[in-house]
Amino acid sequence: MAKQLLYTDEARKKLLAGADQLAKAVGSTLGPTGRNVIIEKSFGGPTVTKDGVTVSKEIDLPDPFENMGAKLVNAVAQKTSDIAGDGTTTATILALSIYQEGLRNITAGANPMSVKRGIDKAVDAVVAFLEESSKRIPAWDKGGEAMLTHVASISANNDQVIGKMMAQAFEKVGQDGVITVEEGKTSETTLDFVEGMQFDKGYISPYFITDATEMKAVLEDCYILIFEKKLSSVRDMIPLLEKIYNSGKPLLIVADDVESEALAALVVNRLRSGLQVCAVKAPGFGDRRKALLGDIATLTGGQFISEDLGLKLENIELTQLGKAKQVIVEKEGCTIVSGAGKKDAIMARIDQIRAQMNQTESEYDKEKFSERLAKLTGGVAIIRVGAATEADMKQKKGRVEDALHATRAAVAEGILPGGGVALIRAIGAVRDTVKKLHGDEKAGAEIVARALEKPVRILAENSGQDGAVVADEVRMRGEKGFNIGFNALTGEYEDMIKAGVIDPTKVTRSALQNAASIAGLMLTTEVMITRIDADEPRNKVAGAIR
Repeated sequence: MAKQLLYTDEARKKLLAGADQLAKAVGSTLGPTGRNVIIEKSFGGPTVTKDGVTVSKEIDLPDPFENMGAKLVNAVAQKTSDIAGDGTTTATILALSIYQEGLRNITAGANPMSVKRGIDKAVDAVVAFLEESSKRIPAWDKGGEAMLTHVASISANNDQVIGKMMAQAFEKVGQDGVITVEEGKTSETTLDFVEGMQFDKGYISPYFITDATEMKAVLEDCYILIFEKKLSSVRDMIPLLEKIYNSGKPLLIVADDVESEALAALVVNRLRSGLQVCAVKAPGFGDRRKALLGDIATLTGGQFISEDLGLKLENIELTQLGKAKQVIVEKEGCTIVSGAGKKDAIMARIDQIRAQMNQTESEYDKEKFSERLAKLTGGVAIIRVGAATEADMKQKKGRVEDALHATRAAVAEGILPGGGVALIRAIGAVRDTVKKLHGDEKAGAEIVARALEKPVRILAENSGQDGAVVADEVRMRGEKGFNIGFNALTGEYEDMIKAGVIDPTKVTRSALQNAASIAGLMLTTEVMITRIDADEPRNKVAGAIR
């Protein structure tokens, strides 16, 4: 396959053209007065969105060199979304601004590598300043609920209902709890809670059902057998079943599987002798299954019956079984409520999972550890998003997901005044760094100082104001208070924290770090290479070497 190349200034100009087109589209969505973007889909109706990363992902330019610039800036938005879940539009704007300013210096003769070093040093200074200025979310009864409501509302395009719902979800399930966002069946958005530990395995046989109307088995004050292997032999089970029958209490069996002979024996005992029993398959697979069974054992105060530990099914005593006040088993799910596990043992298990979570690099593994934590700590909150049309549903669901990510980020690293105020206040930290630098490194740090004003400018322009005037005013009003900024929703200069315009520190920090990283790579680019597709003449770029 033949290739075409672009060098030096020509290459950097193409990168700028592509990045500029993407940033203009994404930047139009910034702030409470930002506009919607309508995206055509190859199937179904068009998507209407104000989400920066959604817009960014859809942009594919006809010029292959310009498209490289767009895709690199898209990587900024995507990375910020992956790390912080929000701030994608801010990250895109910062990336373009740093690249534009840097390109002017390089075109005038500055050394790209020195400029990049200056940018990196300035970003380090800003990050240190943001972390120092960050405020932790206070206790729930001391303003924490209001702050989380504001954070979620801002990310949900100033939707106070979603903000309040998100704060309620966090209050109920806690920092480690699982909050899921689903499409609802009605036009109403609702918040539901699942108490206790839930996993997605239902009864193996419908003969275990105790409530025919609801099609579920409800076991009150029951024993729980947590067994690693398959249940295949009736003979091994008889001693335990006799003990259960004599106790007069129900039994939930959680095992790898229950084979036909053993299942038939359980069903017959259930129907003929009135033995209250229900069997479900163990959740998960492989090592994760063992871990989940261990969690269930800890939560219910029972022993994980494993042959590795030298435990045989026929020798099991009732004291080795777990207990729970209630177990609800449905066709595709099982919920254990109020397990009898000791608090100390549960906390030790939680600490162990947290330690494993901190050690892993895999986002997938972190998500699974988080789910396990939620099951042990407080249950699951489910937000079911309702809307009148499919297009509205997609947009609203995206807003709720943004609110969830922003709220998690705020809980993790604290908050800063929103509306770009924190970045403008950080300019002072960059100026202090500039004094220690020389030559082109100094120019690189100055680039970051100028770029930090850009989000405020775009916010102001989207609300019909002069961006330069607003940015200057915000900078000058810093003498009256760190939090004073321009509220794009009201058009007033006020204390952003009190006004509820709040940004999570993690979002602001990630946006700047990712923007500077990609902009630095683009500034130090000397050659661009792309293929020539003979069937598509548009790919052949004027000025490229073939």
